[in-house]
Parts: sequence; C-alpha cells; structure tokens
Amino acid sequence: MTKIIILDNHILPISITIEHIEIKGQYINLAAPIMLTGQLNTDKLLAEYQLKQDEPLQIGVDEAGRGPLLGSVNVAAAILPNAWSDLIENKPLQDTELSILTDSKQLSEKKRDILYPLVQQHAIGYLIADIPAAVIDQINILRATMLGMRLCTEELLIAIANYLQEISSNTLDKIQAELLFDGNRCPELDYSMLVKMGIEKSAIDCQAWVKGDARHTSIAAASILAKVSRDQTMYELDSQYPQYGIAQHKGYPTKAHMQAVDDYGVLPEHRRSFAPVRRALEAQ
Repeated sequence: MTKIIILDNHILPISITIEHIEIKGQYINLAAPIMLTGQLNTDKLLAEYQLKQDEPLQIGVDEAGRGPLLGSVNVAAAILPNAWSDLIENKPLQDTELSILTDSKQLSEKKRDILYPLVQQHAIGYLIADIPAAVIDQINILRATMLGMRLCTEELLIAIANYLQEISSNTLDKIQAELLFDGNRCPELDYSMLVKMGIEKSAIDCQAWVKGDARHTSIAAASILAKVSRDQTMYELDSQYPQYGIAQHKGYPTKAHMQAVDDYGVLPEHRRSFAPVRRALEAQ
C-alpha cells in the first residue's frame, strides 16, 4: 500500500510495502515484505519539469549488496535536478554540494555518509527498496535485484503521476522518462500499470549503463542511497548480533564472517540459497 501525504514544505514522503507481486504473468506471494521509502520534492518537480515537457525525467538506478551472504539487497532510484543530471566527466556537479559525487565504491565511507543526506536533500525525488534475504532465497539474487529496480522506477513514476494528476489532469500525457540502470540489463517493467496512470510505454526509454555509477551523476546518486542505506541495516544487525562482527564485513564472505557462522550458527537474516550458507547449514 502506498501512503502519500503532502506536507507544508512541499516534501511528499512515499512509504510502500509490497507483499505480493506479478512477475511474467505469475502472481507471487513474497516470503517477506519488500519495503520502499523515499520522497518527492514537489516544488522542484514542477519548477524543473512541468514547464519543460521536451526534457525527460532522468532516473538513475543502482543496487548495493548482491554479493554478501547476509541481509538485504538494496536498490535505489534518484532524480537529480536537470542541470545536475549528466555524464560525470562533464562536471555538472562542479561548485555544488554534490561536487564529490561519483561511484560509491570509489568513495570512503565518511564521504558516502556526507553525501547521503545531501542527495536526499537536493534530489527531485528518490526511492530506496529493501529486498530481504527471504525474498532473495525465494526468487534468486538476480531476480530480486531486477525486481527492486523495477519497483523503484515504477513506484517513483506512479508517485509523480499521482501528484501531477492532483494538480492538473492535462499533464499526464506529457510525462517522459529516461531510466538509467547500472549494469548490462534493464528490468521488465509492468507497462500496463503505467499506462493506466497515463504514462505511455513510448514515453519511457530504458537504458543499461555498464559501470554507470562511475559515468552518470544520477546513477551515482542512486548508488550512494543504496550503499549507505544497506550499511545502516548492517550496523543495526551488528547491534543485534555483536559476536558476528557484521559492522566489519557487512555480510560479505570474509574469513572472520565464516568463522562466526561456524562458531555461532546461521542467522535468520543469512541467505540460505548462497552456497557457503547452505554448506554451513548442512554441516550443522
């Protein structure tokens, strides 16, 4: 269910819980809920895009946490102001508060933590999806990641369409979007649902960008949101299970992590479909 509340400061928070989903015509009850959180800055949305109908929304999308044995994979979608959304090499962020923004993997944790609230503050809109380990085990990590990318972009577009419909029914047929996905493939969107919202399939341009988080500012912004949000969940798990050293390995299959699994067992948050965890379960 989507909750949309417009506040006095023109920030529209978005909170979504997904408990079932249709994938390739198959209706699936998810093993655990997928949570999406984010917001739209409605003032920025109107100022930059409602009057510039020939310029599509550029939505950058990236993920964090495909490789770990523990916890969720996080996916984020971000819309930067038009003047800031471009190839990194063109330096569109020079002399802005996001001037150090690039691929999150190339930045220190301290710099990522600095950028995280700044991206949220300056973005026209963003969404972060948390896809739990149980769903990863249910549909596999690739499908879980693609599902997160699909949901982030669809729900962000739907939130924009809902808002524009509230203020003017004539704006819906003018929504155009470039969806910039980090990686070598794009998710399969539910175009029928978007069409019902007034967003035509022909108005959506899906693009796969290999190493996109180091090439385009919007994808880099999404990479910051995905990475830092996932790290935050790892620190929360670390406080629950301090003996596992999660704050240090973030769920990746380090020697210390595997030793902790041997010593203390497999946690509910471990991905049981991943070979090292599966072997540990068999051994126990």
